[in-house]
Amino acid sequence: MTSSFGNVCAIIGAQWGDEGKGKVVDIVAEHYDVIARACGGANAGHTIVIDSVQHIFHLLPSGCFHEGKPIILGAGMVLHLPTLLEEIEEMKKAGFDVLPRLHISSEAHILFEYHKKLDGVFEEARAKKKGKGIGTTMRGIGPAYQDKAARTGIRMESLDADLTSELKERAESIKEQFGLDIDINVELKNLEDARNVLKGCVTDTVSLIHEYLEGGKSILIEGAQGVLLDLDHGSYPYVTSSSTTISGALQALGLPPKSLESCIGIAKAYCTRVGEGEFPAEASEADGNRIRERGVEYGATTGRPRRCGWLSVPDLLKVVRLNGYTHWNITKLDVLDEEDQIPVMMSDGYQNLPGWKASTRGLTSFDELPENAKKYIQFIEEQTGVPVAFIGTGPGREEMIVKS
Repeated sequence: MTSSFGNVCAIIGAQWGDEGKGKVVDIVAEHYDVIARACGGANAGHTIVIDSVQHIFHLLPSGCFHEGKPIILGAGMVLHLPTLLEEIEEMKKAGFDVLPRLHISSEAHILFEYHKKLDGVFEEARAKKKGKGIGTTMRGIGPAYQDKAARTGIRMESLDADLTSELKERAESIKEQFGLDIDINVELKNLEDARNVLKGCVTDTVSLIHEYLEGGKSILIEGAQGVLLDLDHGSYPYVTSSSTTISGALQALGLPPKSLESCIGIAKAYCTRVGEGEFPAEASEADGNRIRERGVEYGATTGRPRRCGWLSVPDLLKVVRLNGYTHWNITKLDVLDEEDQIPVMMSDGYQNLPGWKASTRGLTSFDELPENAKKYIQFIEEQTGVPVAFIGTGPGREEMIVKS
């Protein structure tokens, strides 16, 4: 499979996140030597189902289940250290010790508890001013990236430093500006816990990833969130605070554009989004509720019900242009099994495609699909000019069609 996708492959969500990236990352990762996540923080949720057991991660990449493969957390990430330690411990309980192969960029930023408190304050202020917020996950992502952009952030390279004075100053400033009480003892304890566990993991990952490449190792890049949430190109201001495109991932990992050989776009056979913001292809309440229940569309990070709608060809064309996708993974095709007709948003309105009214659940061969399901996949290929390489037919690791 590596030969099919080249030595450096990226997997990037094509919608508003929650596309089901985790499963194809897990499958493709088997054929790659190094797994790298570039951007974002614990607002991302990756769900992997192995032997009917569900594993949810927010910071560790989905490909970490493959033993012996180095894991890189890139400079573009904002790391909530207690969450990272919890995930490392959960992996250990599941029989996977990731610490010996975990490499964290010294340039990645630390997300503190006070960032989460500030997230709530800022969202409340937006709601008072505009009548609604932006639908933040309250994980502190925006405030952490604000500090990064303001050049006041604290990076992982400072994990071993005494940050007591720095944190006292920040607590005083936050109290003065926002009236929030910050417990720096909690912050210092979190740093100490992380220092004890992660010593030896923090390194110059840019040099490391190039050493791997120069040594003939293959790299799989795992994106977080989705392109329609990109800070520059997404549905602003209802976006995340990082760059979610392949360009952002390469920048965050310190890889040049010429190193990328393939890019797999992940899109549901329909569409969902969490939080506020435009959603032109959003379904009616009845249709949305039906899809939500069939697709179990509740956020892996927040548990919030996702807004559900139909596939949008203009959105797919936009993200193809932004990322240069070479292949598609269309996920959750089985959720549409009971639909009589399947609306698809086009540039001039909706086009109704015929449903297939038959189960695709668990199918692993394209030839086994009902005729109208095949036509639906072929329609996506024709409209976007990108071939479909993978089709998800259920939540399980094995419920995937690899289309030649």
